[in-house]
Amino acid sequence: MFKNLPAATAAVAAMPPRRRGAVILGLLLLLALVAFLIAGVSGSVTLSFKELGYGAGQLWHGRPGMLGTVLQLRLERAASAFAVGAMLALAGVLMQALLRNPLADPYVLGVSGGASVGALLAILLAGAAWMIDAAAFGGALLVSLLLFALAHRDLHDGYAGRSVQAARDPSLLLLTGVIVASGCGALVTLMLSLAPDARLRGMVFWLIGDLSAVQSRWLPWLLLAGVLLAAMRAARAINLLAMHAEGAVALGIRVGALRRGLFALAALLTAGAVASAGSIGFVGLIVPHACRFALGPDHRLLLPAATIGGGIFLMLADTAARSVLAPQQLPVGVITALIGAPLFLLQLHYLRRKLP
Repeated sequence: MFKNLPAATAAVAAMPPRRRGAVILGLLLLLALVAFLIAGVSGSVTLSFKELGYGAGQLWHGRPGMLGTVLQLRLERAASAFAVGAMLALAGVLMQALLRNPLADPYVLGVSGGASVGALLAILLAGAAWMIDAAAFGGALLVSLLLFALAHRDLHDGYAGRSVQAARDPSLLLLTGVIVASGCGALVTLMLSLAPDARLRGMVFWLIGDLSAVQSRWLPWLLLAGVLLAAMRAARAINLLAMHAEGAVALGIRVGALRRGLFALAALLTAGAVASAGSIGFVGLIVPHACRFALGPDHRLLLPAATIGGGIFLMLADTAARSVLAPQQLPVGVITALIGAPLFLLQLHYLRRKLP
């Protein structure tokens, strides 16, 4: 089956850029469909493909029986996992372009820390599920505004008394984010130490990342579609910023406006993802890095490919989380960490081999 894989890979690489991108994205969409099918048949009760067809027919006719109900619950959770994974991967690509660092991830600036503070505070006060989501999203936005206020000069092209090159240096923005994240981490630790035992388990599961309570929602999908569309429109400018920032201004790119836009888009995606499912690690780090390693640095292809790849990765990880020890469910953040850590080390190994 895999004998012709090298020849097929070489044929795809030799295609014109537009056709190559269309083929790669088509293959990723096909893999996403396969991941949805795997999510539909896997769980505490395994369904055959014949039963899957019966359940799909029940849903199609609007009269779901037991099979249709089980399938609906699984597909709704899989769709939520895909949306969250896609948001994290897309945020990772944008953050790596903003900071000009392929090892950056959506959580590096502390936005997820603000979401964690808000969500855990709501859990500590016994808030309803929608209050927890709203508190997480609000906490992430507050931290984003704080970061923008503290480092707004680093997101501009320049200002009086400072060179354009210094204004584009992302190190100060990164340092500011690390400090804010440390402060949020201290607040999280304080709340965990004060939490009663009855609520501590839910708080820990939220921090690890869990999709068991996520329901089918349209807001993450609308947010993902809007940000992806905006990012694709700026893909050429992002290429220049990420690969040759010093010459971007000379080529007519408004670096300050672009960096502010990348920061805002990445913060929105991170806030939406963390508010939906908690802090799920490694998705926004290894998926963009793997796509860049395999497909190259062109953001016109990298942005949609990483978005689809992130959704597939988290959907499969969540399927494993609810199937490995079924009927017991594991936090999906544990699965992404167990898979992501060795994968990232493998990527670094191959990267070292390519270096002179």
